[in-house]
Amino acid sequence: MIIFNKIDEIKLYLRKQQNAGQTIGFVPTMGYLHEGHQSLIRKAAEENDITVVSIFVNPTQFGPSEDLAKYPRDLKRDEIKAKEAGAHIIFHPDDKEMYPEGYKTYIEVEELSDVLCGASRKGHFKGVATVVAKLFNIVHPDKAYFGQKDAQQALVIKQMVKDLNMDTEIVVCPIIREEDGLAKSSRNVYLSEDERKRSLVLSKSLRRAQELIEQGITDAKIIRSEIVGMIEKENVIIDYVEIVSADTLKQVDKIEGKILIALAVKVGNTRLIDNIILER
Repeated sequence: MIIFNKIDEIKLYLRKQQNAGQTIGFVPTMGYLHEGHQSLIRKAAEENDITVVSIFVNPTQFGPSEDLAKYPRDLKRDEIKAKEAGAHIIFHPDDKEMYPEGYKTYIEVEELSDVLCGASRKGHFKGVATVVAKLFNIVHPDKAYFGQKDAQQALVIKQMVKDLNMDTEIVVCPIIREEDGLAKSSRNVYLSEDERKRSLVLSKSLRRAQELIEQGITDAKIIRSEIVGMIEKENVIIDYVEIVSADTLKQVDKIEGKILIALAVKVGNTRLIDNIILER
């Protein structure tokens, strides 16, 4: 395992490897790695000669009232988990390395960034697109791996890569869940025992929505109403419950084609997201 903190140093190392014909798989993360991250790292290690994991809590994707300062950080723990999953390199820059004094350039992906999480987290995807573009320019990966739990993020990155003619292939991997159904997330550590139990309503309501669709119900309003009713019983605050096209994130009235059912709720002080992609 090699750890780089400086952009120039990792660029020099990786260019030499690529010039020697090595392929690079890349998993961008904000650290505090869990099984979801490890599944991405394993996939990258299977498909590439070198696997790079970035660990950088990106300040530009956090709003002023969000949890940047308390976001969990544990580099030693991350080193162990990354190595276990097959990573070869960790890139761990600090804020000044990524955003030096006088930094002025940002990337915005229109429309896809304005809905779902983007509606309540203004500027979030501007920060995401910017940091991922910078990381792609630093690492030059052949393939980059993202989880479906952040389905909107994956779509935003795919659109950016297409629009800016980047050479990186985006690979989206399935959501990894706890045994009880809760989607793996670094923020799960914030949940009290009671909050964690209430959080299970996210995956339960998504499974219920899938059952309704399998029973032949195609009215999106009916399905959304069922989900909202289940969540409200658990005394959590709903940010959004949306049924949209999985490709455009535009709301749908009827369940047909490939759809994304996406949820965001606040359980106590912790914001959680979950989703399911279905095709009918």
